[in-house]
Amino acid sequence: MAPSNAPPRTPPRTSPSTSPLAPQGLGRRSLFAGVAALGVLGTVGSLGTGCSRVSADSGVPGGDLLDRLRAQGVVRLGIAGEIPQGFIDKNGELTGEAPELARVIFKRLGVDRVQPVPTEFGSLIPGLNSQQFDVVAAGMYVNPERCEQVIFADPDYQMLDSFIVRKGNPKDLHNYRDIVDKKAKLATGTGYAEIQYAVEAGYKESDLLIVPDQVAGLNAVEAGRVDAFAGTAVTTRLVVKKSRTTEATRAFAPLVGGKPHVDGGAFAFRLTETRLRDAFNVELHKMKKSGEVFRILRPFGFTRAEMTDLTAKELCGG
Repeated sequence: MAPSNAPPRTPPRTSPSTSPLAPQGLGRRSLFAGVAALGVLGTVGSLGTGCSRVSADSGVPGGDLLDRLRAQGVVRLGIAGEIPQGFIDKNGELTGEAPELARVIFKRLGVDRVQPVPTEFGSLIPGLNSQQFDVVAAGMYVNPERCEQVIFADPDYQMLDSFIVRKGNPKDLHNYRDIVDKKAKLATGTGYAEIQYAVEAGYKESDLLIVPDQVAGLNAVEAGRVDAFAGTAVTTRLVVKKSRTTEATRAFAPLVGGKPHVDGGAFAFRLTETRLRDAFNVELHKMKKSGEVFRILRPFGFTRAEMTDLTAKELCGG
């Protein structure tokens, strides 16, 4: 969709139609609570793969968290208050693409309930590793830096970038190079992958306006403080729906190492918990094959083009 330990970043309940983002009316990767302007709290997470380790907590190869979650009957999900990845809706209920997917998968793993633990996006990995919650369910992008700190499930979606700009896109901004060449003022979110993408294109990091979330980015564009806000394509599409003065640009792939790059968002687990991650992946792949992942993500603004066969291994760098 997509916060910062790394360059980048990014659930209908079992009944997606109850979500404020369902097709009848919308209520973003990247990451904080506080989207009152949309009548909900918004949020973003990625899963990855790794080799088997012995759990520092239990001494059990691959970790014993899955057994403990089954015994407790509840899994704590770290969310970052971002639409559409994971957030608390206007009725105080947990929803978003990641929580809704988590509900289904953990139910099939023998864990009946999910419990949200809201935090800032930049605190998700530290919070996971300090056991404040069990899993990151925030549409987090998988990248090599994060893969040194957590293990990811395979991505449940892939994502391109987009800008929020003034209606008519007066500065004709379509990618990060345009921002640099036209000396446009750019904003993005705290810990977003877009920070690194802009810097790689030649934008000075010190010139970026860093805001808490996508709604603050929308407000900055509407107020004329910046010419564009960079975020995930799904996030920008959703946030401009209630704006009369802004629009989202066509999605584009940022350049990384001179080559177009596609991000993948996934669930993250502690390094020791390979058994839980692997069990999660088994169910996730069944749901991808059956089309169930798309059916769950679609009410949150995801398209078939954003479904993916990317793996955490390849996004982690092999």
